[in-house]
Amino acid sequence: MEKVFVAQRVANKLFATENAIDTAMVNAAELMSDMLKARKDLGLSAVVGDKASAKLVEAMAALGEARSAMVGMHNELSEVKLRVGIRTKLAGVENKSEELGETTGHKDGLRTVA
Repeated sequence: MEKVFVAQRVANKLFATENAIDTAMVNAAELMSDMLKARKDLGLSAVVGDKASAKLVEAMAALGEARSAMVGMHNELSEVKLRVGIRTKLAGVENKSEELGETTGHKDGLRTVA
């Protein structure tokens, strides 16, 4: 199998993993927001759910560390790509329209990015 196809397969998994971590971070932040709003809506004391909030903060910190590690891995793999003689840019697919709240003009809302 050609090197570029093998590298693209790895790049696709890398992009998917980076996206999954970002999605998890967004979900965790939304969970924290919902927990705080729920406590306020129910008129509960600030101490109610404090331990749960602290655990969520720990989880968010771990996600932040995971994201930083993936960025480092991405940089390392970029160097490996050059060392094995692959000079083309590997492309991933991102749905920017969801993030930006707009459409891209493409029928499926996806675009290829490098």
